[in-house]
Amino acid sequence: MNKYLTFLFWIALPLSAAPQLELLWQTDGFRVPESVLVHQQQQDKFLFVSEIDGAGSAADGEGGIALLNTDGSMRVQNWLRGLNAPKGMAEYNGKLYVADLTELVIIDIESATVTAKIPAADAVFLNDVTVDNNGVVYISDTRKNVVYQYKDGAISIWLENIVAANGLKAIGNELYIAAADLLLKVNKSGEITQIAKGFAQRADGLEPVGNGDFIVSCWAGIIYYVTADGSMTTLLDTRQQKRNTADIGWDPQHQILYVPTFAGNSVAAYRLTGLAAD
Repeated sequence: MNKYLTFLFWIALPLSAAPQLELLWQTDGFRVPESVLVHQQQQDKFLFVSEIDGAGSAADGEGGIALLNTDGSMRVQNWLRGLNAPKGMAEYNGKLYVADLTELVIIDIESATVTAKIPAADAVFLNDVTVDNNGVVYISDTRKNVVYQYKDGAISIWLENIVAANGLKAIGNELYIAAADLLLKVNKSGEITQIAKGFAQRADGLEPVGNGDFIVSCWAGIIYYVTADGSMTTLLDTRQQKRNTADIGWDPQHQILYVPTFAGNSVAAYRLTGLAAD
């Protein structure tokens, strides 16, 4: 192939896709929203939004869970109240699991009632929660630098020395952790593999988007796209606007990311675009 044909072949190749976030809507009026979880039951899909409604480390009974429709309209703001400083959420078999300061709160979704509040020994700042396929619950404590495990009705420390452990996601037999400037993978034996390093601020939430890729939020106001090989692309940076980006929620069916702004008291929805499949 001569140089001219080589050049034509090169320019005919598609350019590499660049992931981007397209703002769809933003809903104000929340009371310190910290986490968003997408819930679907048959044809009904809506969002759980945890509201701290006060200081993030205060056991004041002012927190709660709101329900938001996927078009941004409020569904039920006072779905459940009386929590302390609720943050990360996960669901399993009709139960909503909430990291609430020093307790794991279990809520029956159908009746919107608390069925259990289970204290974690010596917990200081429980932050996120995830449930694996076997119903084992994992809870991070960002200030204790540990990950707890709830199994067989009891909470115990499962992993220690994870500095600023925050976002959690159980996928198959592995647990992914967003901690400080790292994205980590941990197998069930506790062996740790570093996926990515170098977030500009401390990582908060994480959501898998397929092919080993993740979206990772940093509470200070940055959202990254992280590929399976550890490379990172900044999708959003709202630090100058002083809009925090806390524990994100993800709808894989429609490729929509839900972002609680915490200090901004709003939830925003973004469509992820620019991937090779778009």
